[in-house]
Amino acid sequence: MHPIRQHARILTAALTGTAVEFYDFYVYATAAALVFGPLFFPAESAAAQTMLSFMSFGLAFLARPLGAIAFGHFGDRVGRKSTLVASLMLMGLSTLLIAFLPTYAMAGWVAPLLLCLLRFGQGFGLGGEWGGAALLAVEYAPKGWEARFGSAPQFGAPLGFLAANGLFLLLGLVLSDADFKAWGWRIPFLASAFLVGLGLWVRLRIAETPAFREALAHKAPPPVPIAALLGRHAGAVLAGTAGAVACFAVFYLSTAYALAQGTTALGYSRETFLGVQLGANFFFAAGILFAVMRADRIGSARVLKQGMLACLALGVVFGPGLQSGSLWLVFITLSAALFVMGLVYGPLGSWLPTLFPVTVRYSGISLAFNVGGIIGGALTPLAAQQMAAWGHGAQAGLLLSLAGLLSLLGIALAKAPDAAA
Repeated sequence: MHPIRQHARILTAALTGTAVEFYDFYVYATAAALVFGPLFFPAESAAAQTMLSFMSFGLAFLARPLGAIAFGHFGDRVGRKSTLVASLMLMGLSTLLIAFLPTYAMAGWVAPLLLCLLRFGQGFGLGGEWGGAALLAVEYAPKGWEARFGSAPQFGAPLGFLAANGLFLLLGLVLSDADFKAWGWRIPFLASAFLVGLGLWVRLRIAETPAFREALAHKAPPPVPIAALLGRHAGAVLAGTAGAVACFAVFYLSTAYALAQGTTALGYSRETFLGVQLGANFFFAAGILFAVMRADRIGSARVLKQGMLACLALGVVFGPGLQSGSLWLVFITLSAALFVMGLVYGPLGSWLPTLFPVTVRYSGISLAFNVGGIIGGALTPLAAQQMAAWGHGAQAGLLLSLAGLLSLLGIALAKAPDAAA
């Protein structure tokens, strides 16, 4: 196959599959902010229902490291391609089944139990997705193009977010509020079946990465990759985990947390706030593009450090901007936040693989990325939601500064694989 056609197919597979996986993940995040509280969780107050809904949302982040270990094992022993196909199927099936769940009014405590089980399945599947997609792109990249190739799965994030929130916005415009809460919210979960089929079709047509084939030709893979990883590269795992925290914190405070606050405490309509977030999403893609272009010139680690410094500043203005009472200031705040998200997320796909040798690379970057997700993506929105409930929503953005500081420290302490071995 001609190299250009081969590279186009690889980048399409990395982008498409990850966009589908993140669509599935964001569909849940949007539904958790808008409807899951009253539908699945009995409570005396709307704030308590939202908190319970976000707790179910955070459950997936606990499942992601387990998925990273399981899929990382096969990704480092069997190969990147087949592991990516399996992770996509698990994620897609879990999302599709949510569309058929009974609500609490229909089935009592069984409803939230099933919801949490399927949310766990989403997280488990996504735990093996991002790392494999990043390796698929980076391990095929021509020299000097690692960051740009590694951005393929990163662009899947804004595309998935655009599709998920766009569909919810469209449904909100054409359905009454009663119909949306009764059955309309199920449609985005049903639509996942078509998208997963598309992702599988693309991924089944690709070959294994050259780096993995070459590593297998020289040496058998470790029998238990996670043991080899933690035994020889624990420092790299810790550094990579810290380095990934900020991107999760920025994204989920700018999307799920902001949407929940905007449509409840701040009083904006669902359609209005979704429209603002969709507009801000384009700055997310612009931030990724800007960051990866610079990363191939000056290095991914250096661009990430600059992004973390921007995250420190963002934390100071995020809370006041969100609660300003001006929709334009809210839009500017979310646009700036998602642009910073692009800076701290875009180069991760090319930076994390540099911390680990090929034989444990799938396990290493998947574990680091997804443990970082627990801190930044699960705990941070919960903490922000609690601060808002206590009347300190204007200070919730300072959590972003803390996340940026932690990630900056992780990047500064990271070492190359030979030095860490």
